[in-house]
Amino acid sequence: VQLVESGGSLVQPGGSLRLSCAASGFTFSNYAMSWYRQVPGKERELVAAISRAGSTTNYADSVKGRFTISRSNAKNTVFLQMNGLSSEDTAVYYCNVRRQSISYWGQGTQVTVAS
Repeated sequence: VQLVESGGSLVQPGGSLRLSCAASGFTFSNYAMSWYRQVPGKERELVAAISRAGSTTNYADSVKGRFTISRSNAKNTVFLQMNGLSSEDTAVYYCNVRRQSISYWGQGTQVTVAS
């Protein structure tokens, strides 16, 4: 299993970013996918999750209405569209899949929101 995140960068408050996570090594369309984020000194927190077919999504209260998770099963990729970013969204963002009771993570992509 390999998960490779991309798209993180420095962005001004109020700006937008789109993160991508390219998956390989498993049948992507058979698994729900999630995005987490982590700030130094804090636990990793769930940001958003999407079902296998993309018909069901869930969000942390802190990002509802601002972030959108989506997926392309044809491209084995999951996305996180982030709008209305604030400094509180600064974190390393990780892609996650739970497969056969094992949780797999990508290397993370840094999102920094600052002026």
